[in-house]
Amino acid sequence: MTGSVNAAANGLDSVPVLHLDPLIDDLGTRIIVCCGAGGVGKTTTAAALGVRAAERGRKVVVLTIDPARRLAQSMGIDSLDNVPREVDGIKGSGAGQLHAMMLDMKRTFDEIVEAHADAERARAILENPFYQSLSAGFAGTQEYMAMEKLGQLQARDEWDLIVVDTPPSRSALDFLDAPKRLGSFLDGKFIKLLMAPAKMGGRAGMKFLNVGMSMMTGTLGKLLGGQFLKDVQTFVAAMDTMFGGFRTRADATYKLLQAPGTAFLVVATPERDALREAAYFVERLAAEEMPLAGLVLNRVHGSGAARLSAERARAAAENLDEGRIVDQEAGKTGVRGSRATAPESSDTEPSDTTTAAGTTSTTTSTTVGTSTTPSTAAAPSSHAEAAPTADDDAPDDDAPDIQQLTAGLLRLHAERMQVLAREQRTRDRFTTLHPEVAVAEVAALPGDVHDLAGLRAIGDRLTAGRMPSA
Repeated sequence: MTGSVNAAANGLDSVPVLHLDPLIDDLGTRIIVCCGAGGVGKTTTAAALGVRAAERGRKVVVLTIDPARRLAQSMGIDSLDNVPREVDGIKGSGAGQLHAMMLDMKRTFDEIVEAHADAERARAILENPFYQSLSAGFAGTQEYMAMEKLGQLQARDEWDLIVVDTPPSRSALDFLDAPKRLGSFLDGKFIKLLMAPAKMGGRAGMKFLNVGMSMMTGTLGKLLGGQFLKDVQTFVAAMDTMFGGFRTRADATYKLLQAPGTAFLVVATPERDALREAAYFVERLAAEEMPLAGLVLNRVHGSGAARLSAERARAAAENLDEGRIVDQEAGKTGVRGSRATAPESSDTEPSDTTTAAGTTSTTTSTTVGTSTTPSTAAAPSSHAEAAPTADDDAPDDDAPDIQQLTAGLLRLHAERMQVLAREQRTRDRFTTLHPEVAVAEVAALPGDVHDLAGLRAIGDRLTAGRMPSA
């Protein structure tokens, strides 16, 4: 049976191959956005692309919004903050450079205020309690500030490639929705509604706030309402000239994402939920007319012995177990596998055990009813007719261990083949729905990435396009 997990048999031959080296080598590519569900490897993908692009001659900055700080560790930087830091250790013959930074959501908001307000008004805004709550925790602020920072980096024109690792949101679509959502908040009905009770003042204003907003009721409203209204009034008065600017910049960044120099990479793993999210994002990008480069399928498992099916591996393991148990019973010299009855022609070497990419398979000559195993190698013909001696009756201590190990490896291989089959079915559902989307498979690594060498290894896998066929 040929391997059902080969690229030619798993549906991937019907979709284009995503070639990433031409993408990062193209000087017309100015922004790469890595997006997808949480936990699929967006940060590692963004960092690996940044390293590879820099070592191929590009001047790159990687913007991450990952709070785990894995990017800093893998790039050998003590810490990342809102300022791009140069990464040492970049190789290559070109004049490439790599900088990395981590989004500081509140600091980015503060920078916007400081850049668009005079010193006195900026101080009033930054010290305002309502602003401090808004800048630190309003829903969508992180995603919006990621867009703001992207616009700032692009305007500086210090780098010819910006790689963005999008926020780990509950939904990958939040990254696209955030600018509109926050812009609508700052210059929309919500602010006007908050301002209304402040303008009305007194008990009437407090009543309006309690009824219209349902934000403060009873004793809480009496204790905090007046100060809250004062904070909102001060904030809105100070920010009044800036509200339109938020929407303008949000619209400009949105158009930047639609421009030909931008490429979206949807990152996923071969799991049902991750690929479902990827499919939603692909459809949304198409609806928004944003340029999709393709799908990066991370942590794909493979096998160097895919021709050995799970069923055959399990059957071979069972036969090995049965043969080992029978052969160890005293006095069973006439049962299969006995040295005394083994013909001279069966004196052959046991088959090899092959391990590739974390998957082990064993080819044996085991069949139902007969078994040739490492413990059943034939004795020389001169001993075949001789009466068994005490030494002949002694069990071979090494043989059962070898058989047990071989059976265990066969079972591990069977489990791996089941994983491959499940991943294949999941991939095929996506490619059936979106046959136009180019796909690159990234082989799973045995451990985490902790340094530039690990990022280079990921880059090699990213740009290989597809897993090698077994």
